[in-house]
Amino acid sequence: MMDRPPNIRHFAALAATVRHGSLSRAARAVNLSQPALTQAITGLEASLGTTLFERGPQGMTPTEAALLLAPRAEAAIEHIGSSRVTGTQLRAFLAVVRAGSYSAAAEATGISAASLHRAVADLSVALGQRLIDRRGRTLVLTPAGERRARGFGLATAELRAGLAEVAALQGKAGGRIAVGAMPLSRARWLPEVIARFIPAHPGVDVAVHEGSHVELVGPLRDGEIDLMLGALREGARADDLEQEAVFEDRPALVMRAGHPLLTAADPASAMFAYPWLLPSAETPLRRYWQDMVLGLGREVPHVQVECGSVMMVRQLLLGSDALSLLSPAQVSVELEAGMLAAMPTPVPVARTIGIITRPGWRPTAAQADFLALLREVGRQQADE
Repeated sequence: MMDRPPNIRHFAALAATVRHGSLSRAARAVNLSQPALTQAITGLEASLGTTLFERGPQGMTPTEAALLLAPRAEAAIEHIGSSRVTGTQLRAFLAVVRAGSYSAAAEATGISAASLHRAVADLSVALGQRLIDRRGRTLVLTPAGERRARGFGLATAELRAGLAEVAALQGKAGGRIAVGAMPLSRARWLPEVIARFIPAHPGVDVAVHEGSHVELVGPLRDGEIDLMLGALREGARADDLEQEAVFEDRPALVMRAGHPLLTAADPASAMFAYPWLLPSAETPLRRYWQDMVLGLGREVPHVQVECGSVMMVRQLLLGSDALSLLSPAQVSVELEAGMLAAMPTPVPVARTIGIITRPGWRPTAAQADFLALLREVGRQQADE
C-alpha cells in the first residue's frame, strides 16, 4: 500500500477539474466550495511536488502530470463508489482484511488496533453497510464487505500506478510491479525476465508472490498483484480475467537417474507399475496426465501423493521409483547433474503458458516494459 493514506477528496478535486476545466463547475460536481477545491488541488500539488494546472483567464489547463493522474483518479473513485470514504478508513479496512484480524493488522501497519477498529466502524457507518462479522475469534467479511474490499484494493492499485507515472514524468525512480508466479514460471522464465529488467529499471521494485492459480487469482482480482504467470486455464471467462498465450511447454516423464523405466522395452506399459507424484486434480498438469493415460487406453491410476511443490517432488523422486510429469525446465539443475532423468511422454503432452491480467488493466510504462520482456524471453525459451 502507499506510505500514507490517499486523500480521496484531493484526487476527486483533480479529476473533476480536469473533466470540467473550471473551478466553479468542478466544485459543484464534487459538492465542495470553490475555496475548498482550490485548497485540495494545492495540497495535492504540494504532496506531489509538481504543478497540476496552469491558471489563466481561460480556466484551468491541466499539465501533463494532471493528464496522467486524472484517469487513474477517476477509476479509483469509481472503484471506491462513495464520496464518504476517507483514505484513512480505506487503508484501515484493507489492512484488517489482508491481515485477518485487528491485532495482526496493527502489527503490520504500526497503527493501534483501537484506531483501526474505530476507522473500520466509521467506514461502516458512512456506507450504511455492515462490512465485517465476528464469529468467535475470526473476522468474516459480509457480502458487502467483500465487494468493498475488492473495490478499495483496485482503487489503491490505480492510485499507486498514477503516482508512479507522475514520478517517472518528474525523472524520479520509483514504481512497483507485483507478480503472481505459478510453479512453472519460477523455473526459468520469470528469473530471466527479472534479471534483464532490473538493470534497466533500477528504481522499480519487483515483488514476486508465489502460489497456485487458486491462491493467486483472488489477489489478482483484488488489485494486490498486477499480473499472474503460468499455465493458462481452458474456458476461462473472458469478462473475468484476460489470458495471453506466450509459449508452449512440453512436460516430460521425470524420474530418478537409473530408474528401470529408462531401459524398459515398452515404457508406455511399464510406467503403470510405478507410483505417481502429481499436483491436485484441479491443475492443468494433472488433467493433461489423465488425458495421456486415457489416450493409452488405460484406466487412470490412483495417485497416493498429491503435491504441487517441485522441491518436494524432486526429493521424493530421488529417493524412490515414483514418476512425475514435469517441465524439464523445472528440474534442469538435477537433470544436468545426472541426479534425475527425463523421457518423452508416450502421448504428446503440451500446455500453454502465458500472462493473466484483469480486464481493463492499464500498465504503467515500467509495467509495460516488464510485459514486453515477458513476451520476448518466453518466445526465446520456446525456441531453444
